[in-house]
Amino acid sequence: MSQHYQSLSKHFAQIAHFEHFSALGDWDQATMMPMGGSEGRSDAMATLAGHIHAMRTAPWLMDAIAAAADETLSQAEQANLREMKRQCLEATAVPQALVEAKTKAAYQCENAWRSQRKDNDWQGFKPNLEAVMRLVREEAAHRAAATGLAPYDTLLDKFEPGMTAAKIESTFAQVRQFLPGLIQEVCSRQANEQQATIEGPFDIQAQEAIGREIMQILGFDFEQGRLDVSSHPFCGGVPGDVRLTTRYRDDDFTGALLGIIHETGHARYEQGLPLLLRGQPAGAARSMGVHESQSLFFEMQLGASQAFVELITPNINHHLKRDFSPAQLIHQATRVKPGLIRVDADEVTYPCHILLRFEAEKALVDGSLSVADLPDFWSAQMQQLLGINTDGDYRNGCMQDIHWTLGELGYFPSYTLGAMYAAQLRFAMEASLGPLDSLIANRQLEKVFTWLNTHIWSQGSLLETDALISAATGEPLNARFLERHLRQRYLGE
Repeated sequence: MSQHYQSLSKHFAQIAHFEHFSALGDWDQATMMPMGGSEGRSDAMATLAGHIHAMRTAPWLMDAIAAAADETLSQAEQANLREMKRQCLEATAVPQALVEAKTKAAYQCENAWRSQRKDNDWQGFKPNLEAVMRLVREEAAHRAAATGLAPYDTLLDKFEPGMTAAKIESTFAQVRQFLPGLIQEVCSRQANEQQATIEGPFDIQAQEAIGREIMQILGFDFEQGRLDVSSHPFCGGVPGDVRLTTRYRDDDFTGALLGIIHETGHARYEQGLPLLLRGQPAGAARSMGVHESQSLFFEMQLGASQAFVELITPNINHHLKRDFSPAQLIHQATRVKPGLIRVDADEVTYPCHILLRFEAEKALVDGSLSVADLPDFWSAQMQQLLGINTDGDYRNGCMQDIHWTLGELGYFPSYTLGAMYAAQLRFAMEASLGPLDSLIANRQLEKVFTWLNTHIWSQGSLLETDALISAATGEPLNARFLERHLRQRYLGE
């Protein structure tokens, strides 16, 4: 009988119960909570975060983990013990008072951001963001002192265990080598193509019906999740109760639809995590990069493919009462044009938005960039990367994302890491199952989901990231697969 391990397993299951309600509090704030509930909610969530932090830093935990390491454990239990230790070390690096203060400031900032962004109110937003950033830098300093890592690396490690800025810089350097030329090639090629216009208005209820049908095609289990509306699309909740959101526009249905497909990728990962390890650290998603690989696989590798667009065109036409051809919709889904908004960006220019945020985050954490100077930095980087000026347009510039309002610095690199993982997984899958388009055209999507479940979803955090990707694809992360995918889709190579 593994007495110490069993005690630890019970304790971490209790932590998961509190995290369940924390996740529902996040979802409720974004979807249902009235604006007047902000102050009380921020206090409540800060208290809850403090309690979870206290549970993760209980004085007996590290001794119990050391004792459990001497017990006879299965491979899964050993992996779970490894993840328990990682979570405890991460938590003990930060004082509980700081966890509560940051949580409260973040909830207040995010709640105010929802109206301030609409009003392009940078001057109102700036002090809120400054308050959050002060606490983020304080958190990073505590983590750095405890781990010996650089401050920003400690924030990355929360979302990408084992990742450092140096590793990301090396990987992103490969992207910088091919991306500018690729964008230019694709835009030049598409400039000679006939424009396929898709004009609204599009009924919101019809869009929601389309989204729900596509979620069913993609295997989402509505008995264990739901779809709602928020100002920023996300996937939240817990594996047995997954909460997806999107946002609708009556002049363009494609943004909401691709958003739903993206979030369904997150949701299928959550719903596919190992049931026997539910509530345990090793039963959780491996990293945000791996999580984004699943959402981007669904959105880009799958959702924007010709075969999938052809598959869902009848659903779209039925609900919108239109007669779009698959060619029109494929053109819309694969149109490359530099734009202001990250979440609306095409997959070719999308990494530019992440390169900007990665550089901004590093500078915000080390103090070389102040919040006050962020708009100018943003505009300069957008001009350099995408040829777009954002001077004075805070709403569509540095105020557009929710992440920094929540103090989640270190998250953004996960998106481009996820795009690389997704491309690499696709080519590995095709080596085993054949072309993805053929699987879709033959309505064999279940084979795709089974492959993903076998290699990613069911693995949870049993393997560390490099080992997980190597086991699934035969090698660690390699940026050449993203380039290969983009050239294949957009240049026909």
